[in-house]
This record gives sequence, structure tokens and C-alpha cells, in this order.
Amino acid sequence: MSERSQRSQRSQRTQWCAPDPDATFVSVDGLRVHYRRTGQGRPVLLLHGSGSSLHGMEQVAELLAATGEFEVVRPDLPGFGFTGPRADRDYRVRTYASTLARFMAALGLSAYAVMGNSLGGNIAWNLALDHPERVTDLVLVNATGYPEKSLPQGLRLARNPLLGPLLRRWLPRAATARNLRALVGPGSTLVDDDLVDRVHTLMSRPGNRSAFVDLANTQQADRSAEIARISVPTLVLRGPGIDGQHFARDIPGSVELVHRDGGHLLPEEDPQWVAGAAAHFLGVPGEAR
Repeated sequence: MSERSQRSQRSQRTQWCAPDPDATFVSVDGLRVHYRRTGQGRPVLLLHGSGSSLHGMEQVAELLAATGEFEVVRPDLPGFGFTGPRADRDYRVRTYASTLARFMAALGLSAYAVMGNSLGGNIAWNLALDHPERVTDLVLVNATGYPEKSLPQGLRLARNPLLGPLLRRWLPRAATARNLRALVGPGSTLVDDDLVDRVHTLMSRPGNRSAFVDLANTQQADRSAEIARISVPTLVLRGPGIDGQHFARDIPGSVELVHRDGGHLLPEEDPQWVAGAAAHFLGVPGEAR
């Protein structure tokens, strides 16, 4: 590898070591929640999945904001990105939902649509159940929450009694790359050096690896029987090979769209498709499915 290429790779890796100079934080539940807020119009809260950060929703946020119809808010969830770990190590999904409700209240937003990918989708529908007065619309992207849902490789490793403690102290970059490649659809070119560097560097921030292990080993309540009580308009987006997806069956009046070949990381694999479907569902004229 040339010296110039090496300098380029070092530059890419160091850009994720600190938040941008214009980074925005708000104090909620003893955390300094890192977030981005763009656009004008109806508020939409975007929630990333486990092992990710607000950057995973960046392109979808830009596309939604560009319609001129939406004010888009995307936080780093507790335990991830520049928000970092919770001191109380409480990573129950309902705790996430309560924290996010208080986060949006701290921003002065009392009613909003919520879109979530994977863990973010689980938090989103729990938020809709626990705070129906706040959530106007729901977009679930490969959301989790059904007990038979397959666990990604990273979560399985974090639950391993031998590997979990090791993961708190050390995460090989190659393991991050393997996990990301297992999450995308066949033929996807999403996983490149920049994506691996971003995810690996942010996961390696102080406390984030331990938070991930704590999340993986948290006993989550099975609320799948309550999903039928969700009453807000709901759009379900998923990849064709994603299991444990019964939201369209269980949520009255919900609409489901299946991507032709996408994987678990649909907001990054095909942000145009996700943003277009969401904008159409939320009522933006001219946005086709």
C-alpha cells in the first residue's frame, strides 16, 4: 500500500474519533445525548440499530429533509456513538423508549412520527405503545421484537459467556467487517473500509463495547402479544430474507413493503427506497413507492 493510501485510511479512521465541531448535545436521564436536527416541517424521529449510530440514518435523513416537509431528528442511542453508555446499565427496550420520549420533550417536540431500524424499530413500536399521544406515525425497518427473531452474529457473540467478557476489552476490526457483511443483502457493495472504520471506531469508544454486551445480555420483556394494540398508522419495510417479521399481520391497517434484495441495513443499503416509501406513507405528494 502506498504512503498516500495509508494517510487516506488514517484520515478516514480519525474522523470518527471525536464529534463534529458543531455537534449538538442535550442532557436527558443523566446522559449527554448526541443528536442531529435538520429540515423544517413535521417532526420525524429516526432511530438506528444496535452497533450503529446516527450516521446509519444520515442519507435517509438528508432525503426526508430535502422534501421540505420534515424536521428530522436522529440521536445516538444510549450505549452507542457519542452518547455513550448509561451509568445505570439499564438497556431494556422500554427504558430506551422512555428516554427517547424525554429526549424529544427536551427538544420541545410533543408529537412526531418515528422510524426505526432493527433495535431502533423495537424502540419505536414500544414508544408507540407506551406514549400513543406522542407518536403520530410509525415506520418499522427490519424491526425486532418477536421472540423467534434471529440474532445478528455480533449479539450472539456478546451473549457467549466466554467471548462476551473479552468483547468488553477488545474488538478486532476484522470481526466488525465480518458482522457487517453478514447483515447486508446479497451482492451489496455497502461494506467498505469507511463503513467498517466508522462502526469499529465508534463501537470502540470508552464504554460502548461494554454497553453492547450489557444490551445483548439484558433480559427483554416479550411484548409481542401487545403489538396488536398499536393504533397509529404503520408502514413496515423489510428485506426478503428477514425473519421474525409479523408486524403487518398484527398491527391493524398496517402496510408492508418488501425490498427486492436488501438485507438488515436497509437505511444504508437503499436509502432512496426507504426515504421514498416513508415520505409517500407520510403524505408527501409525488413520492412513489
